[in-house]
Amino acid sequence: MEGFPAMILAIDQGTTGTTCLCFDEDGALAGRAYREFGQHFPQPGWVEHDAAEIRDVTLAVAAEAVEDSGAGHLDAIGITNQRETVVVWDPSTGEPLHRALVWQDRRTSDRCAELKQAGFESLTRERTGLVLDPYFSGTKIEWLLRNVDGLAERARDGRAVFGTIDAWLIFNLTGELATDETNASRTLLYDIHSGRWDHDLLALFDVPERSLPEVRPSIGSFGVTKDGVLPGFDGVPVSGVAGDQQAALYGQACLDPGQGKNTYGTGSFALLNSGDVAPQPPEGLLTTIAFSIGQRRLYALEAAIFVTGAAVQWLRDGLGIIESAAETEELARSVDSTGGVVFVPALTGLGSPHWDPYARGTIVGITRGTGRAHLVRATLEAIAFQTCDAVDAMHAAGAPQLRELKADGGATANAWLMQFQADMLGVPVVVPEVSETTALGAAFLAGAGAGRWTQDHIRSMWSERARYEPSMSEDERTGRHDELKRAVERARGWATG
Repeated sequence: MEGFPAMILAIDQGTTGTTCLCFDEDGALAGRAYREFGQHFPQPGWVEHDAAEIRDVTLAVAAEAVEDSGAGHLDAIGITNQRETVVVWDPSTGEPLHRALVWQDRRTSDRCAELKQAGFESLTRERTGLVLDPYFSGTKIEWLLRNVDGLAERARDGRAVFGTIDAWLIFNLTGELATDETNASRTLLYDIHSGRWDHDLLALFDVPERSLPEVRPSIGSFGVTKDGVLPGFDGVPVSGVAGDQQAALYGQACLDPGQGKNTYGTGSFALLNSGDVAPQPPEGLLTTIAFSIGQRRLYALEAAIFVTGAAVQWLRDGLGIIESAAETEELARSVDSTGGVVFVPALTGLGSPHWDPYARGTIVGITRGTGRAHLVRATLEAIAFQTCDAVDAMHAAGAPQLRELKADGGATANAWLMQFQADMLGVPVVVPEVSETTALGAAFLAGAGAGRWTQDHIRSMWSERARYEPSMSEDERTGRHDELKRAVERARGWATG
């Protein structure tokens, strides 16, 4: 295809590390690189990142991925990112003014409860499609303004700006202060119906509008790379940006209403494309912007589960009972069951469909015969159980009956988990050929933004790698799920005493 770009770079900036992938004109993977970065936990329930470290790691990994691909030039860059995480920086120096507050951070739980008590839940639900929860960016920005000396004055004067991680990376790559609609829709400050920062919500959280980035369509121009930021690749357009879950929806080619996916990452996120009309957010679920192009804005129904892959990471780093996530499949197969152990991984509260910031991780059913294999298997089962809760909530909200689940993310490499997920859902679980669907979605968005791929072309590039058919009886499925529901009730509200 004459004039087609030789390579598109996808930056996937996640919660524990940054992945960069290069894709050719057929959507085939041509180069990759990855690095982890530090996690900071200054107090229980607080989670922070060093934004400067994220910037440095991302730029280094991007250069490594391009080198690995052998690309002589880049024609577009796409960005996808951990959502809700807030960075504050000085726009004149480009230096962060505080550590980034991560989406997992729960320090504003009491503030959210206060706002609910004051009756603001209906306003935020109506305008943003979200719930009042510390997960989202609004109360994080408010906390920074209230607790960092001089920051409120700097924000009013234009000497401090706030943004989600995409805006931070766009600024460092292009020098422009911009974000996309999918990320803006996760801040509690953006009216997803009118497509603008909402003045009532800005006033509620006392956030100056001048301290926020310009909101642009997900597919389109976000500037070009500054000289020297990616050595040898100056002037490359950044032409596609979306939050990680929306990018995964796009990467799974769920471009039409009624199509959905689930991403297994640090958390798990199920999204269902709902088309041009934003549905009223039902109990336990969110309405969010799926992606936008030009004046067209598409929406999605979302279930957000806070801790899934992070629970496996906790087994590795917190308990030290595994050395790598890859061990979990063999350990799960080594026992016939969990031996009655049920794990509720509410390590940072519970998301959909419970939305309980005071829930805490709970393990029940331990006996003298419980070993590490039982706990590992219970952790994998918890990942599948929570996805079932999310799908059930969608069905209860009137969503079409799920026929198959498109699955992506790191945990899709675990065949035992994917089979158990199919068994518990009672429908096939389908894994795509390219498992890093989030990064692929960023590449698809960038390719579309650069005018290189049409929507039909993107649909044709998606392909299936594996399919898991359910084999569990309905009675067993219901009984197992009921065990989790009983354990969840014990976990809820724990931090309130």
